[in-house]
Amino acid sequence: MEQICVLGLGYIGLPTATLAASSGYKVRGVDIDPNVIDCLSAGRAHIAEPELQASVARVIADGSLTVSSSPCPADVFLIAVPTPIKEDKTADLNCVTHAAQMISENLQNGALVIVESTVPPGTTSNVVIPILEESGLSAGKDFYVAYCPERVLPGKIIIELMNNDRVIGGLNTESAVRAARFYRRFVRADMYITNLITAEIVKLVENAFRDVNVAFANEISLISQQLGANVWEVIDLANKHPRVNILNPGPGVGGHCIAVDPWFLVESVPEATALIKAARQLNDSMPERIISWVESVVPPGAKIACLGAAYKANVGDTRESPALRIIYSLKEKGYELYVVDPYVENLNGLVLVSLNEALDSADCLLLLVDHDEFKSLDIDRLREKFGNGRLMDTRGIWVKGRTIRVS
Repeated sequence: MEQICVLGLGYIGLPTATLAASSGYKVRGVDIDPNVIDCLSAGRAHIAEPELQASVARVIADGSLTVSSSPCPADVFLIAVPTPIKEDKTADLNCVTHAAQMISENLQNGALVIVESTVPPGTTSNVVIPILEESGLSAGKDFYVAYCPERVLPGKIIIELMNNDRVIGGLNTESAVRAARFYRRFVRADMYITNLITAEIVKLVENAFRDVNVAFANEISLISQQLGANVWEVIDLANKHPRVNILNPGPGVGGHCIAVDPWFLVESVPEATALIKAARQLNDSMPERIISWVESVVPPGAKIACLGAAYKANVGDTRESPALRIIYSLKEKGYELYVVDPYVENLNGLVLVSLNEALDSADCLLLLVDHDEFKSLDIDRLREKFGNGRLMDTRGIWVKGRTIRVS
């Protein structure tokens, strides 16, 4: 039985380790957070994700997945650690380099090292491989290296890890083929083999594409506001064109991918990424614009029901959440907040309340996340209580246009 070692047991590492263990591999999961190790050792997933808890409990109980703070020699090492951005918008690769150093100490002839963490182009070749070669082994000759980016959606991670196509970049053909062989045990979709730099760029381009398109929608929102038009109606009518598909605007872009990854392209090629940088800056500015809107409607001290704290609908993930940024800023400005999010269990320094309590107590309603629970609210009753001025919808689930269709 092949030994797999997964470094980083977060949103990608843990589901991947669990799937690998479920498909017949012997897996060692590694994380430097002792709370994560304690939780998983007891058979409990520390991440709220459909299907994950039952799978974790099963593979921990049968011993196919063990967890530790240190790696072991393995046939396949997989790096799935975080790569946040620093204050200067450059990549923080400390976790990646630490993972590579731990692997170097356990690397043996014939092993395969796969990097899944999102990184600036060239990181696998210029940062990871030199650290691995401190083992005395030569990449491409004594061991193999591949880069295989994840491309999954929170709330559907298990399903998409199995069913989404994979791009596999190899240091050489043998590296890519070995990586494809590893994934084939639990990936049902197609796999496309390329080189390391192309695979690294592909991951960043996918998320930059989405970020730029969201920025376009947000700019249309700003234009419509300035000119006195309903942006939701503008976009809806523009999308009637057979070759136009504008996304929805919102209070900003969150999550660990779209809000972060485009900066890695800007960092790598600053002179060629003016559009990507402008889009990122516009999307980053949206929370402040929403805050200014709130301040123009109600003064500090007002009671505001904030609906949603996660970064997107129907998940509890708050990483890089624009909603959370808005909430904390409003709190600092002296507003009395009633925060509602059925998917988030706790917030640092904030008390979550029920939807009914928020609606009963507040004199202003600020919709920040379009959870399904909020879509079913009676809009006529909301208008009656708050009036259109204090019913602030940043997601367009209530404030639609009044276009008349003529057949």
